[in-house]
Amino acid sequence: MIGTILVIFVAIEAIGIMILEMFGSSGQQAKAFELEEAFVKLPGVKTLLANQGIYNGLFGALIIGTVLLLTGSQQLVMLRLEMLFVLLAAVYGSLTAARKIIIMQGLPAVLALLLLFF
Repeated sequence: MIGTILVIFVAIEAIGIMILEMFGSSGQQAKAFELEEAFVKLPGVKTLLANQGIYNGLFGALIIGTVLLLTGSQQLVMLRLEMLFVLLAAVYGSLTAARKIIIMQGLPAVLALLLLFF
């Protein structure tokens, strides 16, 4: 039960990140990703953030879909894979963008993953 709650939290967080990346102000985006606001205001960067945002949102939707549409071992396998993917993305993001990503996005995913194995 706690694992499912954490999984849903990870999904909601992914959708929240999508909203920030696609619709957030330049100031919010710059702060969240530890970037200069002038850089975030560049049209190409805005496009890249929106592109990244759609992936986050769709992944959040996939996690919610897994919780709602699958059961038993199929659900468990999918949720484990999805949490692993979120964790890997968080590790990459913390190495290439902002270090806090590993805590903000990776920690809930790793906790959910551990609970899904026990």
